[in-house]
Amino acid sequence: MIDWLTDDLTSMAFIWRLERSDGVAIGLTSHDHDLVIDNFTYRSAPGMVPSTVERTSGLDPDTVDVAGALTSTAIREADLLSGRWDGAYLRLSAVDWSDPLSEVVHLVRGELGQVETSGGQFSVTLRGPTSVFEAPVVETTSPDCRATLGDKRCGVD
Repeated sequence: MIDWLTDDLTSMAFIWRLERSDGVAIGLTSHDHDLVIDNFTYRSAPGMVPSTVERTSGLDPDTVDVAGALTSTAIREADLLSGRWDGAYLRLSAVDWSDPLSEVVHLVRGELGQVETSGGQFSVTLRGPTSVFEAPVVETTSPDCRATLGDKRCGVD
């Protein structure tokens, strides 16, 4: 067991590391000061909180809903709405902010799903690694042709 989690009074903070497909990576923390962990800076974004973290032991997908205020200049509402962060990799962890060299507890990881914004607030669902098992492997079959006449799948010119 991790020592700082068993204390009567804890100094836990959440950290988020987001990495876009173009290589841009940012770190955010729920703590009121920036944290440097493993030579990576997590900027203070106390408006961000994970509302629900659900982990499973089987193949059911792990999910987490994250909500907060758009206070970070690294994540702008326009970027979220334009899809710039769609599919970005996110890792949510917990750390002892009073001892940045202590063990990091990784809570959940995955890709950003649907992002919604409203009134300076945002919410996003994280799709865990096992969520790929929810996608269909092949098309659903039907007695009717599913191609559009003249398209590549139809084969009729």
